[in-house]
Amino acid sequence: MGKQLIVAALFLALAAGVAVPASLLLDNREGAKVGGTPEQDRALIAAAGRGDEAEVHRLLGAGASVGATDESGATALIAAAYGDHLAVARLLIAAGADVNVQDRSQQSAYLIPTADGSVEMLRLTLAAGADVRRTDSYNGTGLIRAADRGHVEVIRELLKTEIDVNHINRLGWTALLEAIILGDGGSRHTEVVRLLVASGADVNIPDKDGVTPLAHARRRGQEGIATILRAAGARE
Repeated sequence: MGKQLIVAALFLALAAGVAVPASLLLDNREGAKVGGTPEQDRALIAAAGRGDEAEVHRLLGAGASVGATDESGATALIAAAYGDHLAVARLLIAAGADVNVQDRSQQSAYLIPTADGSVEMLRLTLAAGADVRRTDSYNGTGLIRAADRGHVEVIRELLKTEIDVNHINRLGWTALLEAIILGDGGSRHTEVVRLLVASGADVNIPDKDGVTPLAHARRRGQEGIATILRAAGARE
């Protein structure tokens, strides 16, 4: 079967919601069209951003490039991810869009749902070969981004991967510290802390000023979180 036919088959399968192995998508990404006119490419990004599945389908068929970027460095897939347009994202990935491309603000189709909390978009990008080592402009992983926002289900999905649970961002914080410092100590952030600790987060990595997770939790009156940390051997 020719490269174009393979890409077309993947396109139809993913558009219909059928799971497609990431290896097939990666192997056939080079078959994506890269020669659309500037007008077609701009129209594709705009259509993806507003979630216009029919127009995205038409423009891809007319030759618009899934790799084209706008003035912010965003591809059509990044635009779709910002709008949480899942069906459009499937079409673009099946047509060869790269989930790891980052715009000028260091956002990607993979990183966006880690902050926005879209579990289905995250699952789609992970299945399409998302690199969980990629970081944002703060050198923060998807895990760190999800932790400070209390996105429990996103955390669960990311912990199924090989993501570094103890990665330290530019602020000097791990995902555990972010969940405590930027969280509200409520049920969602407490569950995030529990999940991180259960997955091997080091409870004694301090911030850049030497303040430990337990000390931060106690200062904020987060007793539920402090209890989890103590049980895991945390020190002040």
